[in-house]
Amino acid sequence: MGSIASKSTAEGPSDDIIEQIVCKESDITNNGMQEFEVGNNGNKVLIVKQKNEFYALGSKCSHYGAPLVKGALGDGTVRCPWHGACFNLKTGDIEDYPGLDSIPSFKVTVTNGNVKVSVKKCALENSKHVKPLTKRNLENKCTFVVVGCGPAGTCCAEKLRQEGFDGRLIMITKENYLPYDRTKLSKALSADVNSILLRSQEFYNSGNVEVLTKTTIESIDTNKKIIYLSNNEPISFDAMFIASGMTPRSTPEVSKYDNVFTLRTVDNANKISQSLSSDCHLVIIGTSFIGMEVAAAAKAKVKSVHVIGRSDVPFKESLGTEMGERVQELFESKGVVFHMKASVKNYIGYNNRLSEIELADGQKLKADVCIMATGSKTNTEFLSGSGITLNPSNGTIEVDENLETNVEGIFSGGDVANAPVYSANTKASLGHWQLATYHGKIAALQMLGKKTPIKSVPFFWTALFGTSIRFAGYNRGYTDVIINGDLENLKAVIYYCKGNDVVAVATVGSDPIAAQFADLLRSGKTLNKNQAIDNKWLTEEEDAVMCTRL
Repeated sequence: MGSIASKSTAEGPSDDIIEQIVCKESDITNNGMQEFEVGNNGNKVLIVKQKNEFYALGSKCSHYGAPLVKGALGDGTVRCPWHGACFNLKTGDIEDYPGLDSIPSFKVTVTNGNVKVSVKKCALENSKHVKPLTKRNLENKCTFVVVGCGPAGTCCAEKLRQEGFDGRLIMITKENYLPYDRTKLSKALSADVNSILLRSQEFYNSGNVEVLTKTTIESIDTNKKIIYLSNNEPISFDAMFIASGMTPRSTPEVSKYDNVFTLRTVDNANKISQSLSSDCHLVIIGTSFIGMEVAAAAKAKVKSVHVIGRSDVPFKESLGTEMGERVQELFESKGVVFHMKASVKNYIGYNNRLSEIELADGQKLKADVCIMATGSKTNTEFLSGSGITLNPSNGTIEVDENLETNVEGIFSGGDVANAPVYSANTKASLGHWQLATYHGKIAALQMLGKKTPIKSVPFFWTALFGTSIRFAGYNRGYTDVIINGDLENLKAVIYYCKGNDVVAVATVGSDPIAAQFADLLRSGKTLNKNQAIDNKWLTEEEDAVMCTRL
């Protein structure tokens, strides 16, 4: 509705301005949001009304393009319904992840009851706002080192430059490539690395970020603050962020076979894909996310898929019995065969190729390809003798509420860190892409002396045979569950309860409830079991169903 006026500027057509009345002030209720088409090319702007103020933003999440109008509106933020990324209403800045980019924000005015937006065409046509990187100042002799190029390391390096750090900045990765989106590997099983890069080489060049690929750290002298690289180069540093991640577990008895794989890197994924064929019998050992996503992705490419698990249902530890049972039924309806509460007795092979797997009950499974999805171990060997404290139970790096280790100036994040979990009053190592990215942001701010508390609720997701499952919160040690909806028809919400408190939710076919729950916890509120019954908390007044966390 309204009129459109284009204003050319001396900077050229890419900076043309569109001014348009999109609605009446009364068209949107307080704490409401709507999309409106602006211009003549089908592009949309999200209009949000909160505390009787109006905000105008890009309508799509910068991660995978989800429509934000279907997301969760928080206090000054809007959260993606799919994967939980969170954006500031005033600025469009990304505050929680996944993804790396902000979204555009636009000028909005209200005159005589009309809501008018003023947008640049170029910003309207691009759902992402990429913040520029600070250039290096050669007079600044300070050196920061980022170890690992997963989501934590990538976000840390970017945030350092975006926040104005102009000293030397070095990223170190043992992989052959620039940072890429690892989450796509288990869902597709093959990828051109250039199509899944998180950033281009030109992007890093724009901020004079040195990315050392095919490089590892051999040791760290924390007293002198010197690292020694695999190319024998010593580098002095002033601060460091360690996000070295994990390595999939395997054993010598199976790793000797050419047709046994683990999945961590793009090279792993491509080797697996090249080994699969229509007459292939695939065996997957492990029933957590990697194993189950690979089983779903591979089923249409092979003759058979057999999955071996130690628990009684898939996802037992992460999603519980009820969701695990339903997921197993989904897979079995697609022809996947499960061997649960099972263990491997023997691997049988000839000439460096595995041919059969014998289970403890004597059953033998033909195995043309085998994928080990049996967990991971920390990449912390280079910390031996460094004095950095590791958790004795799992080898993760101990950090405090600032993600700092026991050595001043050395920080850690991602799944290699035993870090505080917001809203759970505990520490844990969580292998979530979203949380790792957030750790990178927080660590960067801490390295720059900008003390920032951790305030991110764990959020993860998976997609299996076209069915998406979302999870928000932290459910270790939960005592019981409440199930609302129809789990049989894959439209349900599972509330994980610890005592009288709801500590986490898993949803299927029920967006954006996981995002709404994450927003609730992020705001410092709690949810009790009574409020979860029939999803009452979603319809009752906020003050009646939520209380401030003590």
